[in-house]
Amino acid sequence: MISAPASGTGKTTVMLGLLRALAEDGLTIQPFKSGPDYIDPAFHQAACGRASFNLDGWAMGAKLWQAITAQAMGSDLCLAEGSMGLFDGVATRGQQGFGSSAETAQALGWPVVLVLDVGGQAQSAAATALGFRSYMPDLPFAGVILNRVASARHERLTRLGMERAGLPVLGVLPRRGDLALPERHLGLIQAVEHPDLDAAIGNYAAFLRANVDLGAIRAAAAGRARQGALPASLPRPPAQRIALARDAAFSFTYPHLLQGWRNAGAEILPFSPLADEAPDPTADLVWLPGGYPELHAGRLAGAQSFRTGLRRHAETRPVHGECGGYMAMGDALIDKDGTRHQMLGLLGLVTSYQTRKFHLGYRRAVLSAPMPGFTPGTALRGHEFHYCSILEQPDAPLAEVRDADGGLVPETGSHRGHASGTFFHLITQDESA
Repeated sequence: MISAPASGTGKTTVMLGLLRALAEDGLTIQPFKSGPDYIDPAFHQAACGRASFNLDGWAMGAKLWQAITAQAMGSDLCLAEGSMGLFDGVATRGQQGFGSSAETAQALGWPVVLVLDVGGQAQSAAATALGFRSYMPDLPFAGVILNRVASARHERLTRLGMERAGLPVLGVLPRRGDLALPERHLGLIQAVEHPDLDAAIGNYAAFLRANVDLGAIRAAAAGRARQGALPASLPRPPAQRIALARDAAFSFTYPHLLQGWRNAGAEILPFSPLADEAPDPTADLVWLPGGYPELHAGRLAGAQSFRTGLRRHAETRPVHGECGGYMAMGDALIDKDGTRHQMLGLLGLVTSYQTRKFHLGYRRAVLSAPMPGFTPGTALRGHEFHYCSILEQPDAPLAEVRDADGGLVPETGSHRGHASGTFFHLITQDESA
């Protein structure tokens, strides 16, 4: 488990560099992402050529967890990237836990590699690392990678602190300003948008190879997939032929969902709204994932083939949108400059990025109306992350939605005719319901 005391310490750079370097050494690496992140897994796959899957103790029950860890079969080594800080989660227990990376590592017996930003400190960094090792004494701990080291003297002083604390140093990364991945308001840009992703990851790998003991990383690996007699399978598809929007405006779908749909024999038919492509007319369902429609609202408003094809589909068959896809299904989207763009009009939703409001957190939704693949009364678990505000939502609510602590949230989703949408990204059906 590649983790850190906090976000922004360099763990994604370390993760991508390790994935590529170990793959270059001939190993088959299975990547994972701890927590509800739909951007990092695409970078992981680009780094090592193998699909990455999320593991989440709050949202996922034992059956789904077992099915996802089984994806590691046939690999030589698993590498998981943590979310936020190692112990960061929510206050109220979910299906299996509180959603922290430490819980994931502990459940699977995976030793933690702690990435420490040691800028502005030296021996004191050891106190931070020692606290992280001691906070959960039964958590496997492999050692530390020191990041943003300024000089040979800085390295020597920091190492002295680690030696005094008895903490193995697995690598020392010199301070460099040219290795950061581009970011925007939801975090990293998408992998599909990076101008030269393969070269960037190659640079990370060379950097890690020169400054990290890859042999020690490999030697520290331990753990297992969770064993159990529970029947394990990935989520079933909501239809047989699924037209899936897939481009820079719509790309946020959890990999385990798509894998489950494929495993069950569903056909996924990708199309690009930004290229003004209509969904396959033979599709049983159109699924619009989240993404960044606010950055492409003008193009989406002018994409006539997309609009005509999707509206025609919605006359007789279901269309479902998540977050950005949901916003595109609405009547209008107002961008950060205040320009109003006409959207598909399948729902009456009007959203605004000019009036920004931050929405972040787990969601548990009990459906009050059908959603593709699920009947009313079904409890779902997901995650919401966006900055838009709802100005109008005249349609009937799709679900009663609560946050991780059980508090009601106003983002209920909505439905009209064959159209439905939610602000949360679906992770799984609630196994405890």
